[in-house]
Amino acid sequence: MGDHLIRNPILPGFHPDPSIIRVGDDYYLATSTFEWFPGVALFHSRDLAHWRPIGHVATRRAQLDLRGIGDSAGLWAPSLSFDGARFYLIVCNVRSRLTNFKDMQVMLFTAEHIDGPWSEPAILNGMGFDPSLFHDPDTGRKWVCNIQWDARPGKYRFAGNYIQEYDPRERRLIGPPIPTVIKPNVLCEGPNLYKVDGWYYLMMAQGGTGWNHGISMARARQIEGPYELDPQPLVITSRKSPGNVLQKAGHGELVQTQAGEWYLVHLASRVSYPDRRSLLGRETCLQKVAWSDDGWLRLAHGGTDPLVEVSAPTGLTPHPFSAEPERDDFDRPTLSPHWQSLRVPVESSWVDLESQPGTLRLRGRESLHSLFDQSLLARRLESFVATAETCVRFDPTHYTQSAGLIVYYDTRTHFYLRVTHDEQRGRVLGVVQTDDGAYAEGPVVPVEGPRVFLRATLDGDFLRFSASPDGRAWQTVGAPIDQTKLSDDYGAGMKFTGPMIGICCQDLNQGRAVAEFDHFELRTQ
Repeated sequence: MGDHLIRNPILPGFHPDPSIIRVGDDYYLATSTFEWFPGVALFHSRDLAHWRPIGHVATRRAQLDLRGIGDSAGLWAPSLSFDGARFYLIVCNVRSRLTNFKDMQVMLFTAEHIDGPWSEPAILNGMGFDPSLFHDPDTGRKWVCNIQWDARPGKYRFAGNYIQEYDPRERRLIGPPIPTVIKPNVLCEGPNLYKVDGWYYLMMAQGGTGWNHGISMARARQIEGPYELDPQPLVITSRKSPGNVLQKAGHGELVQTQAGEWYLVHLASRVSYPDRRSLLGRETCLQKVAWSDDGWLRLAHGGTDPLVEVSAPTGLTPHPFSAEPERDDFDRPTLSPHWQSLRVPVESSWVDLESQPGTLRLRGRESLHSLFDQSLLARRLESFVATAETCVRFDPTHYTQSAGLIVYYDTRTHFYLRVTHDEQRGRVLGVVQTDDGAYAEGPVVPVEGPRVFLRATLDGDFLRFSASPDGRAWQTVGAPIDQTKLSDDYGAGMKFTGPMIGICCQDLNQGRAVAEFDHFELRTQ
C-alpha cells in the first residue's frame, strides 16, 4: 500500500480530538462527543485509510451523567491506550465552562476488549482537561498527564502540564502532581507522553483549537524531567497558511505501524469562504511523520503544513469496510452506532423500535432548548453537500406538540421542519429557526393525509427544506437558510462540536405524544 495515498480527512464531520493506538494488526481511534450520548466514539481500521464505527465507551447512565451539561461541554478529548492486557480510556467530563472556573471530572474507563463492556469510571481528579495515560514500557508504571487550570483573577488559565502516577490496583492517583512543561502565557493543552530511543517525548496541543492551533514537543531523559523544548516551535500548524484546505490543525496523537513507520492523527477543519466558517466542525486527519537526525518529530514531507493527501503505510493492504447504507429503515432492534442522542441514553421510555418493526416511534419530551430530556436522534453531517429525508406520522392535538426533521448545531442554533397543531388550521407544517439564540417560527401550511415526507437539502451554501405527501411531489417550505451558520465559528461564545441531522419529537405538556418515523435517509457527495 506504500504507493497509495490516504486522503484527509480520514473521519469527516464532527470527529475532533483524535486518539489512536495499534494492537497487533488493528488500529483503534477515539474522538470527542461533548454533550452527545453515548460518550466517546470508537473506530477500527486495518490500513489507516478506511475506518468503521464500532460503538462507544460510555453507554449507560451509571457510567455518564450529562443531564444539564451545557452546549459544547461534556466529554472532551479522550485518550485511548493499551497495556498489553487491558484497554484504557481516559477523558474529562467538563460539567461547567462559561466562567473563570471549569468544573471537571477526569474519568478513567477500562475494558478487556475494545468493544466492551467498559467499566464504570474511576474519577481521578478535576485539575484540568485533555488528560492522557502513559504506560512506561521500561518501568511498568502508569502516569496521567494533564494540564492545571488556574481560575484566579489575573492568572493565566493554562498553568502548565503535569504528570501524576496512577495505581491500577486501587484505581486512583498516588503521589504529588509533578510539573513537566510550563510555558508562561502560552495556551498549552492536550499532553501525551511517548518513549522513543531512550527519550520521554511530551506532545502538546498549542495555541487553542481555533485558527492558531498547532502541536509542539518537548523531551527529557527522565519522566520527571527536566524537559527541553523542541527548537522548532511547532511540528504542525496551518496558522500561517490561510489557503490550506486543512485549517486549525493541531491536537493529535502518534502511532507506529507494523513496519516501524510513524503517523500522526490530528484534528483540522475545512473552511468555507469568505466567512471562514468550518461547516463540518473539527475533523480527524492523518499525517506521516519521521524522527530527525537530532531526535525531533517532523512531518515527513517537510515544513509544518498538513497535507490533504498522505503516503499510505508500507506493507498494509487496503482494507475497506462495507459502507453504511444511506437509508435506515429501522428494521433492527437497536440503532446503528452512527446515531446519537443529546445528554441521555436511548431508552425504551422514549424510543421504541420493537412495537412496529420497520418504524421508529419517538415519544415527545422537552424543547430543543432543553439541557435535560430531549427526544432527538441525529447523526453527523459528513459532507458539505447532502440530502436527508424521512417520513413521519404524527397527529398533534396541541401547539406544544411537534415532530419532524432537525438540522442541529446546538441549543442556540438549529433549524427544524416540523409538524405541529394550530388552533384554527389543525395539523400544519412549517420551519422553526433558532439562530444564535433568536427563536422564530415561519409561516405554516396545512398537512393533508396521515403522513408527510420531509426533506433537507444542503449545497454548501444554503439549507432548504421541502415536503411531500407521497415522496415524489416535493414543495419548498420556507426560505433558504444560510448553511454556514452550522459552524463553530458562528454566533456567540466558543463552540467545539459540529452539525448533526436527524429526527425529533416534543410534547411540552408531557402528554407523551408519539411520532412514527418509517425511515431516515442521508445521501452525501
